[in-house]
Amino acid sequence: MQPLAKPVRSLGFLARLFALLAFAVATLPAAAQQAPAATALPDTGCIACHEAKAKKIQVPGQGGGKPRSLKAVPTEDFRQGAHGRLQCVACHTGITDNPKPGETHARPAGAALSKPDCQGCHQELQDKIQRGEVRGTPLLDSMARNIDAHKRSLHAKPNADDPTRPNANCVDCHNVHTFKIPPKGAAGYAAWRAGIPQVCGTCHEDQLESYRASVHHKHNQEKGDGKAAVCSDCHSAHLVTNTSADRFKVGVTTNCGGCHKERYETFQDTFHGAIVTLGYGYTAKCYNCHGSHEILSAADPKSKVHPDNRLKTCQSCHNPKKGLPEVSAGFATFQPHADPHDFKNYPTVFLAYWGMIGLLVGTFGFFWVHTILWFYREYKERKARGGEHLVRVDEVAGPVRGKHFQRFNSVQRGAHLLFALSLMVLTLTGMPLFYPEAPWAAAIMRLVGGPQSAGYIHRMAAVLFAAIFVWHLFYVAYRISRNWKHFNFFGPDSLVPWIQDLKGILAMFRWFFGLGPRPVFDRWTYWEKFDYWAPFWGVTIIGVSGLVMWLPHLFGQFLPGWAFNVATIMHGEEAFLAVVFLFTVHFFNNHFRPDKFPVDVVMFTGTQSLEEFKREHELQYQRLVASGELEQLLVDPPSALHVKASKALAFVLIFIGLTLLTLVAIGFLTQA
Repeated sequence: MQPLAKPVRSLGFLARLFALLAFAVATLPAAAQQAPAATALPDTGCIACHEAKAKKIQVPGQGGGKPRSLKAVPTEDFRQGAHGRLQCVACHTGITDNPKPGETHARPAGAALSKPDCQGCHQELQDKIQRGEVRGTPLLDSMARNIDAHKRSLHAKPNADDPTRPNANCVDCHNVHTFKIPPKGAAGYAAWRAGIPQVCGTCHEDQLESYRASVHHKHNQEKGDGKAAVCSDCHSAHLVTNTSADRFKVGVTTNCGGCHKERYETFQDTFHGAIVTLGYGYTAKCYNCHGSHEILSAADPKSKVHPDNRLKTCQSCHNPKKGLPEVSAGFATFQPHADPHDFKNYPTVFLAYWGMIGLLVGTFGFFWVHTILWFYREYKERKARGGEHLVRVDEVAGPVRGKHFQRFNSVQRGAHLLFALSLMVLTLTGMPLFYPEAPWAAAIMRLVGGPQSAGYIHRMAAVLFAAIFVWHLFYVAYRISRNWKHFNFFGPDSLVPWIQDLKGILAMFRWFFGLGPRPVFDRWTYWEKFDYWAPFWGVTIIGVSGLVMWLPHLFGQFLPGWAFNVATIMHGEEAFLAVVFLFTVHFFNNHFRPDKFPVDVVMFTGTQSLEEFKREHELQYQRLVASGELEQLLVDPPSALHVKASKALAFVLIFIGLTLLTLVAIGFLTQA
């Protein structure tokens, strides 16, 4: 019995194996029908019909239409392209077999032949990368960004004539069978770039025709280096947007600067360029003057910027229909790309720029050294006397003790306050144009309502600033006329600089270095006289240059174009000088030096203690005591509330001034 056991077990195994095979054969057709895509379809059958060298084959048209030819695919180029590793059915999904006679392609019953979905395929791939199913690469990430950009572009919007399709999809621009972008600098890269306008021109025929006459097209075609601009350089390859939007207008100007760097930098120095840099597109940009597709050489008589055509180009924006006065021939000779470092081509701009730089260096060089030395000497003396804020004066005693000296009247204090406020508003609204690339510039411009609103505010503050200055001239003239016979222009009560001021400067520097005692001064010190006279040249330079820029149509009737370049330079540089000087040197002289810190309120209360008056203006004090006039000029000290309010106002103004100074410093460093 035992020898029969193994054969019996073998027969049982064979019976079970036969049953399993029978079940598999019975269920195979159903499994194949459920997953037809699981079987890969070789490309050989596709290439047999679609290969470029194959015999031309026509297939029946849809719906009984005319027969159409099969699309030829250059097999070798396809294999070398970006999609060369893919099988045909990876994109042409739904095809299950090579076509039978009378069919276009074999596919499941009732299923329509699906068109390739470039976006869907790449989006699915990106989703797999994000899930960690597929390893990402910089190239795949770039393609994902391109798809996202296209979805937000004008090309992705429904076509006006056929809403069922977009304005342009991937296959309208890319030949997906031979798609391959040569690396930059490789053989074929220049030719590939030169072919981009032709691709875009299949839809944009008029623009292509204009572009073919441009220097960009001629440069690419004649030199063959592919460096000149093509459609995608200005309009982007995938995020094609509305050309009337500010974002595009600003972006295309920046794109021009990518190639024309020096020209773009000089353009940014102009009012037009500053507005564009801040992100607003309503002023002139590169294409407004040079054209967009039909850009010609400036030497070409047909160019929009040729000297014979420049006035007409300027008047295309500067005309009453655009809300601007029409400009004259003088304004049209403005140099939008004047380089202040190029004396040969722009001598007046060169001289104006370096003249202002010399003024800045000279002024700051002297007064910053003066400030540092003063701080050092005064700090050491205050430390030596045990940190006392002020030196008490024994001579101030008797009935005048506790009295204050009236130094400024209410009119003078009011004028000073308005002057300071108008200057701060001018700084706030003007410096974003001086430093448009600063990280704070765009935010400040939005805060004040945009460049046009900022312009109105700036000019109103300028009018107030100038009005105070003119009023002061009349005020001084009136005061002098009242005492004409007795007024001494070079006397101690005069603000006119004289030889004693030079002596005061030399004595001050001897004290700085410990070579002499601290000098004594009369009613006006030499730094107070400088503070007084500086606005005279400052207001003249800033005011006249600002007026020229404000009314170009008027001044262009008798001024040459370079005058506007010079006005722009002098306006900005003098404004910079005024702001930095006032918020550093002036603040130190009156608030931050050790004997004054943290704030001096004499300009807000109008009075100062006799002790402080004697220390600051000892010669005037002695004169008034000797003449018996001192008691006539004494007043009661301001109330505690008045002092507190004055300190609060002073601290607010100092805080604003230092904030503006910080912004200017950031802008200066950003520009540098």
